[in-house]
Amino acid sequence: MRETEQIDPGSIELIDAEAADAVSVPVQMPGTLVRFVLGASLVLIAFNLRPVFSSASALLPEITESFGLSAAGTSLLTTLPVVCMGLFSPLAPILARWIGTERTLLAVAFLLALGTGARGFGSVPLLFLGTALAGACIAVGNVLLPGLVKRDFPDKAALLTGWYTMALCAGAAGGAGLTIPLQSVLDGSVNAALAVWALPALLVGMLWFPQVLATRNVAKRDRYAVRGMWRDRLAWNVTLFMGLQSALAYCVFGWLVPILRARGLDGVTAGAIVSVSVMVQAASCLVIPHIAVRGRDQRLINVVLAGLAVVALLGLQFAPLSTVWIWAILQGVGQGGLIAVALTVIVLRTKDPHAAAQLSGMAQCVGYTLAAIGPLVVGFIRGWTGSFEWSAALFVALGLGVAVNGWYAGRAIHVEAETVKIGT
Repeated sequence: MRETEQIDPGSIELIDAEAADAVSVPVQMPGTLVRFVLGASLVLIAFNLRPVFSSASALLPEITESFGLSAAGTSLLTTLPVVCMGLFSPLAPILARWIGTERTLLAVAFLLALGTGARGFGSVPLLFLGTALAGACIAVGNVLLPGLVKRDFPDKAALLTGWYTMALCAGAAGGAGLTIPLQSVLDGSVNAALAVWALPALLVGMLWFPQVLATRNVAKRDRYAVRGMWRDRLAWNVTLFMGLQSALAYCVFGWLVPILRARGLDGVTAGAIVSVSVMVQAASCLVIPHIAVRGRDQRLINVVLAGLAVVALLGLQFAPLSTVWIWAILQGVGQGGLIAVALTVIVLRTKDPHAAAQLSGMAQCVGYTLAAIGPLVVGFIRGWTGSFEWSAALFVALGLGVAVNGWYAGRAIHVEAETVKIGT
């Protein structure tokens, strides 16, 4: 491994999720309006990739009671979509090659609407099947969106990345903050409050449909293979950094509202606190990468952000309730910064876009599978002890893992992976 050179923040490219695969290329569609609709569609797709998590979290006590779930069943419900994100993310480039990126995202939108809506039928099997289907769709969307932004908006990549990152956070914040008020509007129905989040996914699918009609499939001539990535220690540090910070993030998405409600806050206030924290994450995602790449390496900032995220989460759990808004903001800064630098180091630790795509796939596949452990263990702790207090030990352990792997992943060196051309 060799040292990397100093990186200009403006020079960081998005990872092409379709590297070395066949892609859909838009038929020439000039005009500001067309680009605006395309960009807005991508942002709206991103918005729909998070409410599945936070809407269920906001209503978790009501879901547990209404569906008669055990502690294990509740834990599985919060963990299932994260598991599916890890399992199904490798399918994204395969689907893009077979049917085209635009068609794949169209299927993602409509199937996400189907899975989200299935949660509202009052059936336990449909609750879990719908959640799993939604998680699989989110996995595919997560992988394909950056590649589309890079391909269709090469001159506005940073701007579109910022917008769709904020849309991800807005979707999570909306699910956390609006689900309980929507339940009140919908005559107190838990099922309807869960199913209503299918509507924005259905609408964006309809908006995306013209984009599918305006594309054709072409194949890239050159194909590449990346060798040695899975044997590289630095690649595993990056993967574990991504996975463990994701585990911490999905503990927040899945359990912070129930934790705050268990402390005595009403559901609307708890949801609002989490919404504010998630929106601060969006701002942090925009700012932190520019700070991270200005230093010689990212070791210090990775460790500092890990500490801030965990300390603030403990503050939300144990500090006086009068201070929870402060801790929510600090947790948003730390957690949002961790998400951003985890994605940034994937680019910085690789030598070319093909290696970056390979490392991204490795980090998302292994990382999200690992991330599923976090919310699952929190649920088991709640079931075994009757409270959330001992989950603090898990948060500290995750934070230490993030800090250690973040330190090694932040070194200014490259992974020892070789990109080779394998044919046309």
